[in-house]
Amino acid sequence: MNSITIYTRPDCDLCAAAKALLKRKDLGFHEITIAGARGSAIALWQRDVDRTVPQIYIGTYHVGGFDDLEALDTSGRLDKLLDPQAVL
Repeated sequence: MNSITIYTRPDCDLCAAAKALLKRKDLGFHEITIAGARGSAIALWQRDVDRTVPQIYIGTYHVGGFDDLEALDTSGRLDKLLDPQAVL
């Protein structure tokens, strides 16, 4: 399975929703909290993405935020992206 990384903030409802969706699907993920972690925030922003959270990656593929993750799941594409044979 391609690894999942999610950048979050503790007070973010959409971050909580994204993590809940991943947990419902029994998917493990690496969470990086940017609150109070300047280095993590800078690392996220250097990836040339929005400065909003959550920001979700599957392998090196930038999914986007919660709405993007939910749309991938609804369309069935999320499971395909998680396939280790998937070309991202």
